[in-house]
Amino acid sequence: MDGHFDVSFTDKTEAPIYAGLVEEQGDVPAEVRRVAEETLREVDRALDFSSVRPPAAFR
Repeated sequence: MDGHFDVSFTDKTEAPIYAGLVEEQGDVPAEVRRVAEETLREVDRALDFSSVRPPAAFR
């Protein structure tokens, strides 16, 4: 599992206006979610301090 999941807020029969906007503009909330998840993964990698050891005076 890659941490990404697809959430459908509504289907086309429940929200035809929303479905039309998604068709015209793309699924903006899904794209924002994807970018946010990717950013969090990058931050986790960039700020991985697990290999940093405290100075000897603090051990």
